Amino acid sequence: MVTRRAVVTGASTGIGEATVRNLRARGWEVVGVARRAERLQTLVDEVGASAIACDLTDADAVDSLLAELEESGPVHALVQVAGGARGTERVEDASIADWQWMYDVNVLATQRLVAGILPQLRRAAESDGHADAVFVTSTAAQIAYPGGSGYNAAKAAESMLVKVLRQELNGEPIRVVEVAPGMVHTEEFTLNRLGGDSLAAEAVYAGVEEPLNAHDVADVIGYALDAPGHVNLDLITMRPVAQSAQHLLARGPLRVRGGEG
Repeated sequence: MVTRRAVVTGASTGIGEATVRNLRARGWEVVGVARRAERLQTLVDEVGASAIACDLTDADAVDSLLAELEESGPVHALVQVAGGARGTERVEDASIADWQWMYDVNVLATQRLVAGILPQLRRAAESDGHADAVFVTSTAAQIAYPGGSGYNAAKAAESMLVKVLRQELNGEPIRVVEVAPGMVHTEEFTLNRLGGDSLAAEAVYAGVEEPLNAHDVADVIGYALDAPGHVNLDLITMRPVAQSAQHLLARGPLRVRGGEG
């Protein structure tokens, strides 16, 4: 059996960190990638992953990352989690700087990383049967909502990148998987989006029975990667039961209507 190696971005927090832990528990070798080296060190110490500090919006830093990966072993899977949102303003009031940042981290960084790592994925696929590229986008890529325009636009662009990539790789043994979560309660995503306002961030989740958490999403990623090599899960849309649609969110206990108890 070949021990497969995955590169997981956004590994210092949230879904990325949970994915590193999940894949290590499944027996994968994992390289966690994120900007914050001190938080990556915790993963190294706790789960035995490797780590490389890198800002994916910096072309030179990505070149160094790719060179280090090349020297340290094969890459069987890329799990691109890194990204984020800033602001909830209306289109007419939006910050161009925030929109630029969202496009840089969600779209341009993804293209830069994919272009650089594909040769390594191809070599792993040729020697070991198949390789994988998994992208965590969002239901914001599928459904627009007021206050979401910048993030809607950036995630929709990333989602289209993924769909085009899958078609362009047709005929190669490289699976391209998109995981699009709805409401996920993580440590930093909404807090960062709302400029560090912790009360406003917690209000987003108030009364929602069991929003998704980072480990839920990581478990789906792990399942997709461990599925038989000929099975491609093109798009996995996942939401908590309390969120039936992007705009339809139950606050309060879930209960059966018309029943006795």
